[in-house]
Amino acid sequence: MTIQKSQPYLSDVATPNGSEVDVKALVQAVDDLMMEATTSEVQLLQNASHHTISAGGKRIRPQMLLLTYLALGGDELDYALPVAASIEMVHTASVVHDDINDHGMLRRGRPSVNAKWGRTFALLTGDFLFTKVYELMAEYTEANVIFAQATRALVEGETLQAAAVKSGDLSREVYMRVIGLKTAELFRAATQIGAMLADADEYVQNKMGEFGYSVGMAFQIIDDILDITGDTEQLGKTAGIDVRQGKGIASVGDTPVDPMEQIRSEILSGDTIEKGRMLAQSFVDTAIDALSVLPDGPEKDKLAEIANLVIERSN
Repeated sequence: MTIQKSQPYLSDVATPNGSEVDVKALVQAVDDLMMEATTSEVQLLQNASHHTISAGGKRIRPQMLLLTYLALGGDELDYALPVAASIEMVHTASVVHDDINDHGMLRRGRPSVNAKWGRTFALLTGDFLFTKVYELMAEYTEANVIFAQATRALVEGETLQAAAVKSGDLSREVYMRVIGLKTAELFRAATQIGAMLADADEYVQNKMGEFGYSVGMAFQIIDDILDITGDTEQLGKTAGIDVRQGKGIASVGDTPVDPMEQIRSEILSGDTIEKGRMLAQSFVDTAIDALSVLPDGPEKDKLAEIANLVIERSN
């Protein structure tokens, strides 16, 4: 059944004439709906879900969806909100599962679900979050097609990465394909669906999908650079987890080795860090170009700001 929202979350955030939106209110509404959607009679599932949701996060994907919707004339934010929350819940579920695979003990500045409840309950919590997405998305027939493609790509990307690590088939091409599938496709879905919900034509939907995909590619490249160069306090998660305990299984003595780090090192570390940042910048430039399909306005400006902040972020 479709989840029934107990309140209109966003009816007063923006007016139909396209006045500037309170982005903090958008983020809070997404968080409120995710918290409501993950109530459960099984208290442990609710507690673990609320633990990871309440840790916060950048909420970039839902912001991009809602801003795209508004920029293209959408004026019923409460209609678009469940899809925005669903996009973020898929990301959150994938993070919970990642921390199982990576033995991550810290996420968003607090103990991960894996650290607090253990691997079994973390796995079930991630599964619970995924199933709640089905309920939130039940009435969005056309958008569900794009959404399903993105979630399938996420799993394919993670699997491709694990298979490449196991086989030793590591290359720049594999790296780019992995991050495109596991990260960028969900960004693409956010902005493409935002355009679809606003009844934009297919060309505009595709261009906004291009915007999202390009931002997602830049985001993941910078994320990988930060994982190599950052520290735990700065990142709010276990720094270097992909180096020490990531997707790899092999070890040298008592020290786990991540074969995927070999390609990260070649592309993103040492004297190639700057090349990695330049690559990310090229994706941001492509993203900004795609925004030409939007009318000028505060939402378009905010989307451009989000794209540029991906390069400048330190966590």
